[in-house]
Amino acid sequence: MTEVSQVKNQLSTNLFANLTEHDHEQILVCNDNHTGLKAIIAIHNTVLGPGLGGTRMWNYNNESEAMKDVLRLSRGMTYKASISGLNLGGAKAVIIGDAKTQKSEALMRKFGRFVNNLAGKYITAEDVGTTTQDMEYVNMETDNVVGLPESRGGGGDPSPVTAYGVYVGMKAAAKKRWGTDSLSGKKVAVMGIGKVGIHLLEYMHKEGAQFYVSDMNDAALKDAANRFGATVVANDAIYDTDADIFAPCALGGIINTETIERLKCQVIAGAANNQLDDEDIHGDMLVKKDIIYAPDFLINAGGLINVYSEWTGYNRENALRDTERIYETLESIFKVSDETGLHMQAAATHLAEKRVNDIMRVQSKI
Repeated sequence: MTEVSQVKNQLSTNLFANLTEHDHEQILVCNDNHTGLKAIIAIHNTVLGPGLGGTRMWNYNNESEAMKDVLRLSRGMTYKASISGLNLGGAKAVIIGDAKTQKSEALMRKFGRFVNNLAGKYITAEDVGTTTQDMEYVNMETDNVVGLPESRGGGGDPSPVTAYGVYVGMKAAAKKRWGTDSLSGKKVAVMGIGKVGIHLLEYMHKEGAQFYVSDMNDAALKDAANRFGATVVANDAIYDTDADIFAPCALGGIINTETIERLKCQVIAGAANNQLDDEDIHGDMLVKKDIIYAPDFLINAGGLINVYSEWTGYNRENALRDTERIYETLESIFKVSDETGLHMQAAATHLAEKRVNDIMRVQSKI
């Protein structure tokens, strides 16, 4: 076997091993030389309905990193939709590239054509590195898109609703820890002051919370300091603050063996996806350290709830009302965790998978 053949065989083996590990249904790899589009669409599970998940544009170091991200994100969307009671499956897309320099109308419209080829099995939306304007371009080539501007009959930016879900989830976690869901006087370390993070600060500030903030964007940090009296710290130093609550609102995988040892907080509740670097290892470590963890795929589901409302007939008040249910769902997860001994992430996954499996049996011919 030639060296090239060995490489191709290894890539094929790894791909199907990755798909099998979490039972993904389909992967679509998209390439267009003219626009420079290089994208991956991952469909994890469509038992509950078509897979809905945003399109992330990120300058990944390599294709393997992009594939790992899209597989984890699409699986998380299945759980997010299931545990939120939505009739949706889980899917996600990533576009490899620099959103600031490589994105164009032509690239997004070409991506829309790939989405359209899936004939409704995948519904896309905005995510990190994409905007409502980008979704307008995608919509020129397919109807299977949500997250459109309000001027086009869509729900606009879903970030405020995502932040609201994180906020109510944080309050439920606070009640579990301290017996009250009030955030007055609580010190919250927010890692990532993006579109969701800034709205989360607004909600918490109204209750009298105090903040440590970190971000790579100096303008965002200055805004948070001026508007909310936040204390700015370096990105790596955010783990060492004396915060009561840690809110990861940037990228995933930052709750790991090293950072858990440094954390002084009693609650983790943030907007980032896939916060635990290893769900089982680090879920257990948080229990041993007596840190209450609010599973990310539940409390950051407000954005999905918002675009689902858009897909079924948009109403912002209904979306916010449905997002408020995150509070009660999180209380149910705490109950399952207490009764079974499962860590919080495992308890949430159990509930999400149970709904999928129950509906799968309903759909069977038995």
